[in-house]
Amino acid sequence: MEWLLEVALLALLTVTLFHAVRLERALGVLRRDRGALEILVASFNESTALAEQGIERLRSTSEGAGRQIARQIEGGSSLRQDLTFLIERGDATADRLDAIVRGTRTTSPKVAAREQVGSQESPEPPPRLRSQAERDLVKALKLVR
Repeated sequence: MEWLLEVALLALLTVTLFHAVRLERALGVLRRDRGALEILVASFNESTALAEQGIERLRSTSEGAGRQIARQIEGGSSLRQDLTFLIERGDATADRLDAIVRGTRTTSPKVAAREQVGSQESPEPPPRLRSQAERDLVKALKLVR
């Protein structure tokens, strides 16, 4: 029985010796490649630092672009308000001119015939308009007819 225990112990020691030799070879490879690993880690650290700097530059650039876009939006907003005001005034002017044109067209046929005869003999001066824009609009309406 003692002999059997010694054989089992010998087998376990052989397996242990085999693993120890294998581990020694792996540690030797690690020692040899330690310099390359240190260079790799240093390169990784440098790349990380450069990436952080790039991100910071990108952040500052995007903030500057955001501020510029905000200024342009503010300018566009004021222009939009101005254009809305001008459109409302133009609509009101067009409505007044439309009412004037409709008022002159709703005359009776006899009066219209007299106006045509009278206009051939002595043209009546057009009613006085309030602004250059109204005069231009009346001219454009006459050209459309």
